[in-house]
Amino acid sequence: MRHTLSPVKSPPTNSMPPAYFHALGDGRYLASRATAGAWNPEQQHIAPVMGLMAHALERHHGSDQPLQVARLSFDIFGTVPVGEVGIVVDLPRPGRTIELSEVTLTHAGRTIAVMRAWSLMDADTEDLALTPAENFPAPEACEPWDAAGIWQGDFIASLEARRRCPAPGRAQAWLRTPVALVDGERTSDFARYVGLIDVANGLTLALDPAAAAYPNVDSTVSFFRQPVGEWVGLDVTAYIGPRSVGLTHTLLYDRAGCVGALTQTLTIRRTPSTA
Repeated sequence: MRHTLSPVKSPPTNSMPPAYFHALGDGRYLASRATAGAWNPEQQHIAPVMGLMAHALERHHGSDQPLQVARLSFDIFGTVPVGEVGIVVDLPRPGRTIELSEVTLTHAGRTIAVMRAWSLMDADTEDLALTPAENFPAPEACEPWDAAGIWQGDFIASLEARRRCPAPGRAQAWLRTPVALVDGERTSDFARYVGLIDVANGLTLALDPAAAAYPNVDSTVSFFRQPVGEWVGLDVTAYIGPRSVGLTHTLLYDRAGCVGALTQTLTIRRTPSTA
């Protein structure tokens, strides 16, 4: 979430748009107010942007893609108003078993984010599979959490959240949303999943958002299994360094278990009243 650093609460809205984005054609999408961000509601939260970029990658490849996405890395160049964005998909390294794709998102001619995606061979290795057991609670074991009572913006208000905090700097949470990623376009479980994971950075509340802002300048996610279903599970650990840099590390889950891991590099800024 790289946004201007003044988290002032915005009033709640009574109705939510049906989708985060509306397709305009030719790689252009119009963001709805449901994308409004947690640091500044005039700017888009980067989470649905990430989902949109994953969706664009899948549409570019088509349904006959023989590979599976194993890693996505997002570099966030700046903020983007709630408005129209454009997406371009390139293929720097094509391949039959290993492929590198690049997705660029722009606003008004300015690059906002770049996603690089490594896709790997999709073959049956079920007899070799190993997933160490993790003590991660089911959604029903976590209490409902009113994230919109802490974080501003309609994107956060669009989420159903369940959370528990086993220790300072730790959070275990489940998220889902009734809001579609793109109005009128079929989206995969994978793209919808990617469109929620950036929320991890705001789950532990390791820092009081009234005292300091801590947007992430990147997100890197690796999958060893493709997530399915509507629930996104996040097992989050936050690290706050002594020189204005932090790190959020998250194990990712669906109902069936762990699917991968996410890291986010944070820039920590004291708010003017606490500096």
